[in-house]
Amino acid sequence: MIAPMWLGGLMRRRRARLVGTSIGAALAVGLLSSIGTFLAASKATMTQRASTSVNIDWQVEAQPGADPTALLTAVTKFRGIKAAVPVGFGKTAGFELTSGNSTQTTGPGVVLGMPANYRTVFPDVIRDLSGATTGVLLTQQTAANLHAAPGDSITMRLASLPPVTLKIDGIIDVTAADSIFQKVGAPPQSQPKAPPDNVLVLPIEQWHTIFDPLAVTRPDLVTTQIHADVNEPLPSDPSAAYFKIESEGRNLELALAGTGLVGNNLGAKLGSARSDSLYAQVLFLFLGVPGAVLAGLLTITAASAGATRRRRDHALLRTRGASVKQLLRLALAESIFTTAIGSAVGLATALVVGRVAFSSTSFGTSFSNAAGWASASVFVGAMIAGLAILWPAWRDARETSVAAARRTVGRSANPRWMRYGLDVILLALSWLVFWLTSRNGFRLVLAVEGIPTISVNYWAFAGPALLWVGGGLLVWRIAVMALQHGQPIVRRLIQPISGGLAETVAASMGRQRKLLARGLAVIALTAAFASSTSIFNSTYQQQAEVDAVLSNGAMVTVVNSPGVTTGPEHAAQLAAVSGVRSVTPLQHRFAYVGADLQDLYGVDPATIVASTKLQDTYFTGGSANALMTKLATQPNAVLVSQETVKDFQLKPGDTIKLRLQDGRTKQYTPVPFVYVGIAKKFPSAPSDSFIVANASYIAASTGTNGVGTFLIDTDPRGSTAVADRVQKLEGTNAIVKDIASKRRKIGNSLTSVELAGLTKVELGFALILAAAASGLMLWLGLAERRRTFAIATALGAKRRQLGGFIWSEASFVTIGGLALGAITGWALTKMIIKILTGVFDPPPTTLAIPWGYLGIVVGVMAAAVVGACVASMRDAKRPDISQLRDL
Repeated sequence: MIAPMWLGGLMRRRRARLVGTSIGAALAVGLLSSIGTFLAASKATMTQRASTSVNIDWQVEAQPGADPTALLTAVTKFRGIKAAVPVGFGKTAGFELTSGNSTQTTGPGVVLGMPANYRTVFPDVIRDLSGATTGVLLTQQTAANLHAAPGDSITMRLASLPPVTLKIDGIIDVTAADSIFQKVGAPPQSQPKAPPDNVLVLPIEQWHTIFDPLAVTRPDLVTTQIHADVNEPLPSDPSAAYFKIESEGRNLELALAGTGLVGNNLGAKLGSARSDSLYAQVLFLFLGVPGAVLAGLLTITAASAGATRRRRDHALLRTRGASVKQLLRLALAESIFTTAIGSAVGLATALVVGRVAFSSTSFGTSFSNAAGWASASVFVGAMIAGLAILWPAWRDARETSVAAARRTVGRSANPRWMRYGLDVILLALSWLVFWLTSRNGFRLVLAVEGIPTISVNYWAFAGPALLWVGGGLLVWRIAVMALQHGQPIVRRLIQPISGGLAETVAASMGRQRKLLARGLAVIALTAAFASSTSIFNSTYQQQAEVDAVLSNGAMVTVVNSPGVTTGPEHAAQLAAVSGVRSVTPLQHRFAYVGADLQDLYGVDPATIVASTKLQDTYFTGGSANALMTKLATQPNAVLVSQETVKDFQLKPGDTIKLRLQDGRTKQYTPVPFVYVGIAKKFPSAPSDSFIVANASYIAASTGTNGVGTFLIDTDPRGSTAVADRVQKLEGTNAIVKDIASKRRKIGNSLTSVELAGLTKVELGFALILAAAASGLMLWLGLAERRRTFAIATALGAKRRQLGGFIWSEASFVTIGGLALGAITGWALTKMIIKILTGVFDPPPTTLAIPWGYLGIVVGVMAAAVVGACVASMRDAKRPDISQLRDL
């Protein structure tokens, strides 16, 4: 019965203590549960995106001697197959079109035979460009090679059979060409580098009429695939979904008994998504755990603020006959009560956060996973409450006498860690670990086969963790030293607030240095967490955009079809399209560096930086602007890859002769260039070796100014609309790609994980922690010194004089914590970004500082401090007798 009475008394007389510890436990439980919701939502989103982004789920290729009709029946009847249609593949010797006095010919090509319902089952495989949507359809690139249009007649050459003449009904683009023309069953390194240049699509009946005779004489040139749309329910976890769909594919191959080979496009996409899900877990370690630890520190610190009061209460009970076991039961009851309240509030908060930020109310991807996350979060909350309440009670009961516990005045010795220099040791270890782990960057290694595993150098996490803890302890040491040995400085700093009582207030703060230093350290750690998290998130989003622009080339990229020659003057037409901000032409050719054939990019130095958002980290030897200026002022200057510099032992200023194809003779001739810098990355360029030079110099040296690509800058939010308008202008002469489409295709990188929801959670909890760390900690500290204020009031202290004590302490703790926390947060952010340099591709040139959010954090903390001070001033106005009786 004593436990309920004890809890009732705490709720009546010690509400601040219960509120403080409950809030800390709730924050820890809520943050961890919200992170669980993030992981669940992220994994489910990755699985959903992967499954919906696949144009053709399965391609089942008939093996030699197999009956295509029987194969279609077997695939259609297999479990989970929503629809299956046959597609014929026939190889041709080439196409030919005669118009007037000229004849255009192409090399070998592929003819597809598709049934009438194919585009209904797979609507995203073919895109109509001009003419009819059914009949004989010619792909855009082939039409450009032949200069063909709807209504023209072309001749198709077949091996060992007479040519066939066909009338073109429409021009199309096969958007899923990489998938359709894959080599089914071959490993990735054996896949063709590009789909065939010349493709024709026929109705399946017409295709059989032409290619069935060819299959008799040349069966190696004709084959059939069954394209299947899979409707099998998939787990929300990408790894589980991957294994399920891969197993289903192998099961189908077993059922076909060698008559068909499955090209599992859906499985390949899910295999890519599972690596992204592991990156999401890494983000949890980087961004979620520190917040939970901070919530625990806040709870323990809040509880320790009332340690003296708790010891006196327990000492009073011991004088009245309470045993150690009974005291521990009371502490256990308080701990359980705090855990229950904190867990309930935390889980409810996580459910609301999940609904708002992730549109999910699940803590995991399955019931067991959700239960595990909720249980783990509650367990962490219980551990925090136990460390804050039960552990100190057990320690005091065993080690502290009744007389010592009732003592209100005594010496305040510095903690052991300060005497042993633990903060300096941790910071030194942090630097050492950081130096060892950041040399080669941070990498995840995904197992190719078997259970997906993540190989992480977890020492990389130790560096920031040690810096955070060591920085917090160092802040504590600085605060203690300032209050203990810097009394003159403290007096001058608080003079404007405390007036004539500056010396007395400074002396009081010196006696309370342990409590004030602890509060200042918690505020500093909170500020460091909020600043490092927000800066990391902003930089992350910045690099995601840079990564997409680098892959796509620009916001919108126009790539001319083979056979189409366009001059740089075409940029003016593109610039006139609504929504276009700037256009730069880009020559894409090839050049021999010795015996090595490399990609050559001719640029307009005046426009390339603005149109493509070139980053300084793309280059060595100067900034992006500086090197482009050098290309403009020194036309024969050239940028080459690091590999080329190493292979040929180049030094800046060396003259190198590149062999370029002359536009008139079509022969490769040497052209002199001067090496001025290194290009490590370049928009739309390969990742290994390439060359960047002045387009005007290349044109003058080769006799042709033909441009293969135009890079267009536009508002990211309107890139798709601009791309559609540009595609209408270009027609069949070019392929237009926009950055929005590229973002959806980027995979296997950290920047492919969606951070928007996690950012909301992290930044929201950081704000709450900031308010709690500043306002709650200060309020609890001041509340524990109500006895001092009551005695001062009894001795005649006025409200203004009490305010000098309260506002001086608040200013010292808050301003000092924010300043030192900002420094710690900056160092922590730099360390995390440096560790993740191997993940960011390219690494960030500068950090993205969210000044608006940081301003809100400071404002929230200031408001919380003001609120705590006002509440303390209100308590100080209560009559002295009632205060003293209560205390």
